[in-house]
Amino acid sequence: MILNSIITCPKCGHAATEVMPTDACQFFYDCKGCGERLKPLSGDCCVFCSFGTVRCPPVQETGRCCCS
Repeated sequence: MILNSIITCPKCGHAATEVMPTDACQFFYDCKGCGERLKPLSGDCCVFCSFGTVRCPPVQETGRCCCS
């Protein structure tokens, strides 16, 4: 399982490598570049599935999000 993902802000383009939680989906992420609060896009379970280079651990493991 891959735990590091590069999350990129759609507003300012700032990219940061973050360690994803393994036991839950992350619903919010505050961009370290512009301060924008990112929320999952419609149909995604977390910010990593919407804005990251790697889908979250629950999706990697089961193919679906932990909150469904």
